[in-house]
Amino acid sequence: MLSSRSLKAVILGCAVLIGGCDRESADKAQPQASEAATAPTKELTGTIDRSKRGSHLPDLTFSDPTGKTLALASLKGKPLLINLWATWCAPCVAELPTLDKLAADRAGNLKVLTISQDLGQPQRVGEFLAQRGVKNLEPWLDPDNALAMQYDVQTLPTTIYYDAEGREVWRFVGGHDWSGAETAKMLAETVSN
Repeated sequence: MLSSRSLKAVILGCAVLIGGCDRESADKAQPQASEAATAPTKELTGTIDRSKRGSHLPDLTFSDPTGKTLALASLKGKPLLINLWATWCAPCVAELPTLDKLAADRAGNLKVLTISQDLGQPQRVGEFLAQRGVKNLEPWLDPDNALAMQYDVQTLPTTIYYDAEGREVWRFVGGHDWSGAETAKMLAETVSN
């Protein structure tokens, strides 16, 4: 007979094996969001992709839990960082504090837009951000995963950077420390570089 402690270990092990943020990856599953709090640097190991450089900002509209809408096209005029994430994704949760800080530090010259890929319970996204002390990111929702399909996203988080004219500069696949020195260099890039 299993002890309570052994049973918890088995359940946690199964959750890690089953969970993950890769949609169709053969790689080992990523740990769940609750584990990200204990080892965030392990989760922030994404890669930059410039293969779609110059692509135009898609003409899509999103809403928040209250029903307020936002058209992406209305955000042209200053650089835009779109982050696709989910509450159940460990690397997404690990990078939230650094995205929140980036949004605060660059509020005048960069829009940081987080768009949740969670399905169902839209009010949970806003509650999730509030519980983690996130103050500068809004709970935009994409319950149909329209943006993930538009970008052919296979891994969360995926973050796409657009210049002020709405042209893609790069996308970052996986978690990243958005407060690091490398971020400033990445954000200095434009399509004409």
